[in-house]
Amino acid sequence: MSKNYFKQDAPIIFPTDDGKTIKEHFGRTVTQDEHVSIAYMIAPPGWGEPHQNPEFDEYTMMFSGKKHIEVDGEEIILNAGESLLVRKGARVRYSNPYGEDAVYWSVCLPAFSVDTVNRED
Repeated sequence: MSKNYFKQDAPIIFPTDDGKTIKEHFGRTVTQDEHVSIAYMIAPPGWGEPHQNPEFDEYTMMFSGKKHIEVDGEEIILNAGESLLVRKGARVRYSNPYGEDAVYWSVCLPAFSVDTVNRED
């Protein structure tokens, strides 16, 4: 009989070429769940990624540091203890132009996928 729970003790660490740490606890890669992904992130100072137009809602919960987010042309600074929902279809860009790590959790519904993030070149 299978258990009615799954304890995550070995999240998958995704390699990046920009210094960002991504540890997926639940999602397409770890649990083959296409409905939700939950990842622990550390974005180092100076980190940034291109604009994107994702086909999923993304919830960001800041643990420490702060993160700069552009949503449909509006600039938002997310500080430790704050959270933000960016709805699917928004044009969004995440970055950390600040002097300390941005440490946060990201939850995507449906689960994050390279095929549905729609990053701009």
